[in-house]
Amino acid sequence: MQKLIITAALTGAEVTREQQPTLPVTPDEIAAAAKECCDAGASIVHVHARDAAGEPTQDIAVYREIKEKIEACCNVIFQPSTGGAVWHSPEERLQPVELKPEMSTLSCGTCNFGGDVFMNTESYMEKFAARMKELGVKPELEIFERGMIENALKLAKKGLVEAPLHFDFVLGVPGACPATPEDLLLMKNAIPAGSTWTVAGIGRHELSLGTMAILLGGHVRVGFEDNIFYSKGVLATSNAQLVARMVRLAKELGREVATPDEAREILGIKK
Repeated sequence: MQKLIITAALTGAEVTREQQPTLPVTPDEIAAAAKECCDAGASIVHVHARDAAGEPTQDIAVYREIKEKIEACCNVIFQPSTGGAVWHSPEERLQPVELKPEMSTLSCGTCNFGGDVFMNTESYMEKFAARMKELGVKPELEIFERGMIENALKLAKKGLVEAPLHFDFVLGVPGACPATPEDLLLMKNAIPAGSTWTVAGIGRHELSLGTMAILLGGHVRVGFEDNIFYSKGVLATSNAQLVARMVRLAKELGREVATPDEAREILGIKK
């Protein structure tokens, strides 16, 4: 079984400081959180930027500052979001890819997202995939519903994304696919042989689905974007605390945790 890749989703576009007082917002805070998570065992940091007022932004200048600060302090894989917030235009969302990060997310379909709609038309997906391929950025294929796997495979058939594919199953978003063990197995069994996958269980599902991923040979995403609690009613003290728990679980279950360079090898990323 491959070593376990742990991704830390540090901030997201929805969580506020009122909900989680230790949420990293500024470039310095996000870089410091990335370093803590890397030291705790994360190989990838998934990043949503915030502006000076703490609001979600896809501004390339802010992402550049975050990327430079993270790269100056640790060897972790920097993975910016092209999902942004639901109100960002496709042009805004795509900006971080121009920085040529090692990885970036590529959302593979439209779905309800709480009270909003997260819009990803076929033309959006093809545009994002083509630009990532042109710039040599490894896409993480974000899957919120079963049908999105078919959208990803269609991109592959058109030559816009290349095998081995890497999927992230985001389960438990209100309005999208639930986060049951059966749903995770359905997703896992629907992707091509030789692909890699990560699961991001939303809220309380982060722990249960993360444990399943460890046992099933997948990989795990944790962090404040997906879950702000350590246990029921108890806020996590940091993103790194959530990473450290997955490291402990992996050790108890007999699975080694990948370093950033080992994660690059597993994912086929050339630094």
